[in-house]
Amino acid sequence: MDKVLEVDRLSKVYGPGCPSCFELTGPEFNTNICPVCGSVVAAHDVSFDLYKGEILGIMGESGSGKSTAVKCLYFDQAPSSGRAVFFDESKQHDLFDLNAAQQRNLANHRFGMVYQNPHLGLNFDISAGGNIAERLLMYGVSNYADIRSRATGLLSRTEVLPERMDELPKNFSGGMQQRVQIAKALATNPPLLFLDEVTTGLDLSVQAAILDLILEIQQERDTAMIVVTHDLGVIRLLAGRTLVMKYGRVIESGLTDQILEDPQHAYTQRLVSSAL
Repeated sequence: MDKVLEVDRLSKVYGPGCPSCFELTGPEFNTNICPVCGSVVAAHDVSFDLYKGEILGIMGESGSGKSTAVKCLYFDQAPSSGRAVFFDESKQHDLFDLNAAQQRNLANHRFGMVYQNPHLGLNFDISAGGNIAERLLMYGVSNYADIRSRATGLLSRTEVLPERMDELPKNFSGGMQQRVQIAKALATNPPLLFLDEVTTGLDLSVQAAILDLILEIQQERDTAMIVVTHDLGVIRLLAGRTLVMKYGRVIESGLTDQILEDPQHAYTQRLVSSAL
């Protein structure tokens, strides 16, 4: 299998940081706030590999560090330490060693991001089609007819009616906004897609439709994905492998079936039993 991403000891600390930050925080201390300097250890020592066509789940409650890890990989935040390598065809990119322009180029062309809050992923001042056009223009597609055709195809693929292409996203329901976000993320055929709590706050029927769409995209395009969620149902349906995080640390990782059927860590056992 082709490796797409290799993450090694990714850490993110908010605050001044001190030698005690990593020693006195984590699940065994029931906090990610350093008692010495007050810094927040959002993520520490997060390591994993991701392969072509694979969906990796990162699961944990609010504040566990799961979203922070993905935001560092998508360049929304700068990590405090660690290394991440993106394997793109014959090239390798050390993500955290790239300059801002190189990072922007990768995010715009080779990565896709779908946020829980569509306001972070969409421009609400331009139409649904305009959002896709914006990404295609950055990708170098400049022919109006080509852009229009591609936007129509992507919106149809994500079940947004083509006749609504020229409407503003603010006129859409939450589920429809997520579909437009997914269409925009897919515009450049990225080999790597980040999905951060994409079904949170949506009706169950809408959730199910979005999850089906994600699985279809994975199967059609062989896209590698990282799915961040606190929802065991989402993990069970989408992820082949899963990391469980608590207080910024990965406390358990492995095949999703094994983790859900035979969780080893007491926290994971509580998560699984509470969802039954």
